[in-house]
Amino acid sequence: MPVLAAIAVLAVLILVHELGHFIAARSQGIYANRFSLGFGPIIFKYQGSQTEYAVRAFPLGGFVGFPDDDPDSDIPPNDPNLLRNRPILDRAIVISAGVIANLIFAYLVLVLQLGIVGIPEKINYQPGVLVQPVNEQSIAYQAGIRERDIILAVGGKELPASQDSSTLLRKEIQNHPNQPIELTVQHENQQRTLKLTPARGTDGKGLIGIQLGANGTPVYRRPRNPLEIFSIAANRFQQLVVGTLSGFGQLITNFQQTAGQVSGPVNIVKVGAKLAANDSTNLLSFAAIISINLAIINILPLPALDGGQLAFLLIEGVRGKPLPSRIQEGVMQTGLVLLLGLGLFLIVKETTQLEWVQKLFQ
Repeated sequence: MPVLAAIAVLAVLILVHELGHFIAARSQGIYANRFSLGFGPIIFKYQGSQTEYAVRAFPLGGFVGFPDDDPDSDIPPNDPNLLRNRPILDRAIVISAGVIANLIFAYLVLVLQLGIVGIPEKINYQPGVLVQPVNEQSIAYQAGIRERDIILAVGGKELPASQDSSTLLRKEIQNHPNQPIELTVQHENQQRTLKLTPARGTDGKGLIGIQLGANGTPVYRRPRNPLEIFSIAANRFQQLVVGTLSGFGQLITNFQQTAGQVSGPVNIVKVGAKLAANDSTNLLSFAAIISINLAIINILPLPALDGGQLAFLLIEGVRGKPLPSRIQEGVMQTGLVLLLGLGLFLIVKETTQLEWVQKLFQ
């Protein structure tokens, strides 16, 4: 059930994204003849007055189809309500609406979560730092550190029950590139001592490939008024957006060290399932984070993404005319093949790393 819940969240986020495009088009009188949730064979479809609505076999995707590219369409090619015949601003609104819809949805989900769970007031800290290896190739994982382990001490120095523990641990790791350090780690109910050597990052600081989290239990209170919920949700939304942008920035500037942290659909569902298994309300945080990631990924100026189409519109605005169709189609098709190839690679890679799959080959 947690896995199905995580898949359902991803399907909803894709639906929200495509609805953004669809509503932006229809509200401007632009023709949209197809609305599909998923890819592959059609499971269910309904023909409306202008649009065919369909649910397809593979839910991790979707699209809005326009008659501009439909050779069987009986709409005259010079019809002003075809997307390609609209002014640049109208087309830009349609293309960017999916990203905007995901961002709005993420904020509303955070509002809903605060309304249900309450306002975080404080954290009851316990000694140590809760950690998670970024992947199975990381130094931390290879040394024996596993998800939800607690690092209690580093170099013989105990990490106190405080919000400063993560900072202390991070500094010790960063200050010892290519130098062995000793960690006292609690795995479930057992303590053990591990020795590992942080690698030297491009910035000269040590790293072992772990994510750090507070070892404590949050305490919540009921909101004083609705305005407090919207205000705190706005602050949390801003933190998530800035953090996501920072993560993409590190991927670009420090690709070698961060490329292993890129996750595909399988790992995303795996994380969502774990969150749902611990507490179903965690799915709301999961939905907000993934929705923001989906928005930022789609706005990147890469072929086959919304940002790539916006880049074509920008070029058209500067030139005063669009690039030749053959160039646009070539770029978009190449980008689509690369994205599909990357997606397939990640799916295969992450599937083979699943515990139950590995047991099949043992």
